[in-house]
Amino acid sequence: MFQSLWRKTGDLAHAAIGRRAVDVGWTIQAEKNSMIWDDPRPYLRKMPRPSSVKSVQLCPAAIDFDARNFVVDCPVDMHLRMKMDDEKGPQVINAAGQASNVRPKHLGQMVVMVNRNEWRHPDRPILQILTPYLFLADEQVYMSQVAPYLDYTVPAWPGVLIGGRFPIHIWPRHLMWAFEWYDTKQDLILKRGQPWFYVRFEGPDPSRPIRIVETEIKPETQAFIDSISGVTNYVNRTFSLFDRAKRRRPERLVWPKPTRSDVGT
Repeated sequence: MFQSLWRKTGDLAHAAIGRRAVDVGWTIQAEKNSMIWDDPRPYLRKMPRPSSVKSVQLCPAAIDFDARNFVVDCPVDMHLRMKMDDEKGPQVINAAGQASNVRPKHLGQMVVMVNRNEWRHPDRPILQILTPYLFLADEQVYMSQVAPYLDYTVPAWPGVLIGGRFPIHIWPRHLMWAFEWYDTKQDLILKRGQPWFYVRFEGPDPSRPIRIVETEIKPETQAFIDSISGVTNYVNRTFSLFDRAKRRRPERLVWPKPTRSDVGT
């Protein structure tokens, strides 16, 4: 009986018999050290075999919700400490010291403190880490970047991830990991391979499943991405540029890379 239930569960997780999936392209654009960044992956909950047909593992609503989350794992181990100095201003300290896997120079290049006058709260510093992840689509798709709320993070973070939502079919940009540090007396410990954030996608039809595919970046696509990059340095309300981006985007952004099974066929 449970085998039959598990088969039905799998069908619900992929949920789309007779419905075409929405393809979302992804790529990792890193000039150096790209090997430290894992591929984004569908969320998969590790659970024991259910002991009851009423178990939460078999709830179709919970299954469909989980299946629409995609995970990006943390690329490195970090042990950071916040020093609130009234004279010098807030400082991020590498609490791991000589035991850190990341050299101080490179950690300093990776972790950026947001200017204090741009914080949401005067006592809550904001850190940013630029990632090489880029998501694109050829039909209307909004992407949300959210905290890894389906995973139990140990140790707990002393603050919150600042999420965001934007249309990747007209505004593909590299994702930023932004963290608002609530309890500055507690260290922020990140572990390589730990779920770092999720991405969720909203297509034109909420009943259609989402499929992420690694994509090639054509020259015209790169030119479009470059035209978007850095506009926040010049304007405050970037959403006001969406209509212009619609007119200027290439006809196609997603060019799936051939899979291993495609090679030689």
